[in-house]
Amino acid sequence: MKTTEKTPVVSKAILLPFILITSLFALWGFANAVTDPMVQAFKKVLELSNSQAAWVQMAFYGGYFCMALPAALFVRKYSYKKGIIIGLILYAVGALLFYPAATNEQFWFFCLGLYVLTFGLAFLETTANPYILSMGDSKTAIQRLNLAQAFNPVGLVLGLLAAKYFVLENLQSDDFDDFGALSEAKKALIRTSDLMVIRDPYVILGLVVLVVLVLILLSKMPQVRAKEEEVSLSKTFSGLFKNKRYVYGVLSLVLYMGAQIMCWTYIYQYAEGINITADVAANYQLCAFILFTIGRAIGTYLLKFISSSRLLLYFAILGMLCCLSTMFIQNEIGLYCLVLVSLFLSIMFPTIYGIALNGLSEEDSKIGAAGLVMAIVGGALLPQLQGILIDLGGTEVNDISILGVSEINFSFILPAVCFLLIAFYSIGVYKGRITANQ
Repeated sequence: MKTTEKTPVVSKAILLPFILITSLFALWGFANAVTDPMVQAFKKVLELSNSQAAWVQMAFYGGYFCMALPAALFVRKYSYKKGIIIGLILYAVGALLFYPAATNEQFWFFCLGLYVLTFGLAFLETTANPYILSMGDSKTAIQRLNLAQAFNPVGLVLGLLAAKYFVLENLQSDDFDDFGALSEAKKALIRTSDLMVIRDPYVILGLVVLVVLVLILLSKMPQVRAKEEEVSLSKTFSGLFKNKRYVYGVLSLVLYMGAQIMCWTYIYQYAEGINITADVAANYQLCAFILFTIGRAIGTYLLKFISSSRLLLYFAILGMLCCLSTMFIQNEIGLYCLVLVSLFLSIMFPTIYGIALNGLSEEDSKIGAAGLVMAIVGGALLPQLQGILIDLGGTEVNDISILGVSEINFSFILPAVCFLLIAFYSIGVYKGRITANQ
């Protein structure tokens, strides 16, 4: 009598390496979450416009774009473990740069620290995502990546709690409705104090990363070897550019990252528009991260029964509807809709990532992963565009009305369009119109 064994998502043989790599997902989640509220913090402390403060996200997500391909080439030549080690070193250096940045009180110095920090994150994400996909049967690859990515929101929640209780609630500049009206001497004292408050979580984070680096150095982690001979880079790039499922997957991730960072970063400005303070708005962002975590768990379970492209379509449509509600409901209910978007963002990154890399060889996946990590630049470009929209009438968030709503509300048309285009991608994959061999 024949018995059919169910393919495990993660086999016992590689459970420990899986856990070690999965812990990195929480680490970069922490960095993402603790940085989002800094846009509002720097805006107030350094008296910046919305578009100027958005350079925080430009520096943070721009680092991914610049370092992803070099990271992939490094991993391709050496190993996953060495890529992780380089990533953790750069992560720690970038975080520790906040110490001299706070001393110098220069906005560009903080942005430099974030830029270097995300060089490290680019190494970690370029390494960890394809490594997780390769840790078992290809049939369970997307499910396995969703499982690993489920630990990313743990870092998000911890990062937001650190930002809320150790930064936002301790900023003296937030105690004044019109900080700019204070005397220069008073502002200088408050600015020095507040920049020290902003500095501390990053310095502590840098020290924690160094501890994780030591643990990784002492751990034995298997290297996944390609079965075929290494092909030339030109042939790899040529194959990837001809793969429409991959190319459109990269573009979809650009849109996804833009939508995610816009909905997370500007939750504070949306709250400001309905007279909610930044420290209270952090509670709403915490709820968003909790929904994001729940969505990852639900999505991972649903992938047992629903194809990844079809589930992506459902979540994209629901995310778009939430954004439209956020636009046209100008009160706290609109804020609830903005929070709810995170539930539908939850499965998008690992699902698009898995769809785009599905069927690629191990060597092609290493380079393909770089393109997908470079797509994180959407988190730099689109929030900047949203900041420009919000500044159309001035530095406040509700200076003018567009289509009957304030500019902060109208600006959420950008993530709504992102979700619409992601829905088109998922339909194309589901219907077989977008394939790997076109």
